[in-house]
Amino acid sequence: MSKILAAGAVLALTLATSACVTAAQNKDDMLAAAGFKIKPADTPGKIASLTGLPPHRFVASNQNGQPDYLYADPTICKCLYYGDAAAYANYQQMAAQQRVADQQLIRATMVQDTPWNDYGPWGPWYY
Repeated sequence: MSKILAAGAVLALTLATSACVTAAQNKDDMLAAAGFKIKPADTPGKIASLTGLPPHRFVASNQNGQPDYLYADPTICKCLYYGDAAAYANYQQMAAQQRVADQQLIRATMVQDTPWNDYGPWGPWYY
């Protein structure tokens, strides 16, 4: 039984880690799909400004009375994403849907790859 639990824990950790890596790589695509625009950090001044922002986090600012959102990505694209409230709301909705899909995939894989359906000499509990 402990081997099954250990195998399940390893599988869950592996899936969670791979989901995080995939999420980081897909985050750029999600930001663009949500309506964020991209500005590459292609000059020393832009690179310095980019590194001055918190990496991989949204920062809210206010332009002409309207909220704008900045997202600094100094590692993957070396760029700055910027968008309005609608782009931010779109991204938040897409990210929530992705989290639900990732959780469903982890659950389905764990149930599929474990012998929990074979109760052995105990038989199913519900009889």
